[in-house]
Amino acid sequence: MLVPLGKLALFAHDFVEALPKKEGERAHIVGLSGDLGAGKTTFVQCVARELGVTDAVTSPTFVIAERYPITRAPFTSLVHIDAYRLEPGEAPTIGWQDFIKDPKNLVLVEWPENLGDTFPKDAPLLTFAVADETSRLISYGS
Repeated sequence: MLVPLGKLALFAHDFVEALPKKEGERAHIVGLSGDLGAGKTTFVQCVARELGVTDAVTSPTFVIAERYPITRAPFTSLVHIDAYRLEPGEAPTIGWQDFIKDPKNLVLVEWPENLGDTFPKDAPLLTFAVADETSRLISYGS
């Protein structure tokens, strides 16, 4: 889907509206894949605003993971992970298992491929690509 950057907030709104309404057995995990500058962090910022986060949401490249309180049932936390600097096998060092086992977490993971086999194969994946300076191609898969 071609998404103009000016419409990314609307895309995020639709994403939030489509989130599960009931608690699952684990966190709801979504991978965000794509090159640097493709819009992954901007998308997370839009989702966070939709979920009522008032804190500044920035890429957690150096801290790897940030947690934000939210009150959109069934979730109580938005967890933003930037796995860009992780090597496969390093997921335990960021508390990955704790994040994903809590069904009250909505976990958005940039660079999910860097989590190796610990990233659930059945988790949805949004892939971002630069179409041009003002728009992005976003595809959905799992």
